[in-house]
Amino acid sequence: MRVEIWTDISCPWCYVGQARFAKALAAFPHRADVEVTHRSFQLDPRRTRGDAEPIIDVLMKGKGWSRAQALANEDTLSRQCADLGLDYVMGRDHGYTFDMHRLLHFAAERGRRHELLTLLYRANFAEERSVYDDDERLVELAAEAGLDADAARRVLADPSAHADDVRADMREATEIGVTGVPFFVLDRKFAVSGAQRPEVFSQALAQAWESRALSRPA
Repeated sequence: MRVEIWTDISCPWCYVGQARFAKALAAFPHRADVEVTHRSFQLDPRRTRGDAEPIIDVLMKGKGWSRAQALANEDTLSRQCADLGLDYVMGRDHGYTFDMHRLLHFAAERGRRHELLTLLYRANFAEERSVYDDDERLVELAAEAGLDADAARRVLADPSAHADDVRADMREATEIGVTGVPFFVLDRKFAVSGAQRPEVFSQALAQAWESRALSRPA
């Protein structure tokens, strides 16, 4: 069974949703037969390199919230992350993610995409140092994920490297109606939108598995 997950590294609910899905998958009896594929999505495709800014300011401008509302949202996220055993730094930066997605496709070719995505989430949401507009930090994370540092540096230095792969993922997201992330597609038959509770993912996995069993010839 195949599960495709569209996410963006700048999305805190993707960070939460990934952990909740992982919890459900770990308890799924057929987890060894589930292939998880990560897909690229940009929440803010108009953002460019060099324009990272504090998430509080982004929320206030983008949603029209007061500073108190933006801080309350960050507090909610912090508590939900804590429930999952995840660290979360409130007031972090928000910025350009296209190059991170390119690097993730490079990692996918070498079977290290999940490892790099996990590290990117940790760096973005659990560490004080901003991960945006810092290619050497991305190279460090790529090396930590088991990738060759020099090869990762070359990918980042070439704006065309894996750019078409990222755009293909985003185009496919549009075609199937993805408007926000995280978005989970199971065997191209079932979908779960958002950072749902683990029991929702468990139900979706069971439903998709049962559908496969029913479609097999007797």
